[in-house]
Amino acid sequence: KVRELLKQCLHSIYASTLKEDIEIFVVDNDSNDNCINYLQPIFPKVKYIQSNENIGFARANNLAINQASGKYILLLNPDTIIGEHVLENTVQFMENNPKTGALGVKMIDNSGHFLPESKRGFPTMWVSFCKLSGLNSLFKNSRLFGKYHLRYLDENQPHEVDILCGAYMLLRHEAIREVGSLDEKFFMYGEDIDLSYRIQKSGWKIQYLPTKILHYKGESAHKNDLHYVKIFFDAMYIFYRKHFPKYNLLYLCLVKLGMIVGQTL
Repeated sequence: KVRELLKQCLHSIYASTLKEDIEIFVVDNDSNDNCINYLQPIFPKVKYIQSNENIGFARANNLAINQASGKYILLLNPDTIIGEHVLENTVQFMENNPKTGALGVKMIDNSGHFLPESKRGFPTMWVSFCKLSGLNSLFKNSRLFGKYHLRYLDENQPHEVDILCGAYMLLRHEAIREVGSLDEKFFMYGEDIDLSYRIQKSGWKIQYLPTKILHYKGESAHKNDLHYVKIFFDAMYIFYRKHFPKYNLLYLCLVKLGMIVGQTL
């Protein structure tokens, strides 16, 4: 439902210095805005996939991932604009670092502010509690309370991190073949956390590179309301039930407490 932004995004890809070596898929997740018919005359080389229902972020991306033939796969939100050297720089980093399985970038919003979800730490029960309670926001640079967004790591320097954002997530195809694609149990939110965790658990590195892209955060979702909190909680509950079943009940109690605390701050 952001076809004008998607058009800008596609223009930015075709202006890239790497444009001759890529294939582009657009998955229309039942947007009902005549997206494909609108874009096809402008971008005839794009491969379009139409879904007749909103099947969620993970399933929609997997439709394209399953057809992709490249050495690398880039998950890219439609509400992003990339600079002309971003693709070249990130692919070159992967080429120079063969143990890197996934790479993310420095995302900024349309006001020029850094988006902290560009790099994240592993969402342990404590980290999730700090996120939902608001302690992560109150003590942004704290190594104790601020591990969700890793604000204590310089945003202008490359770092090895735990979790990347699916808005720009460059994946080594070899790593995807090894660990599998996005888990379709996650409808929206959490699938990038799950995939990052599986890639890292398999021995690949997760890297953050401070090359900038523009992300119109909030065009399709507003992340500071109770609805987002519930979606985040549900996604992390699926994550813990999948990977840490013996901590399931403890996680449930702790993060619900975090939600209560967050609503009172």
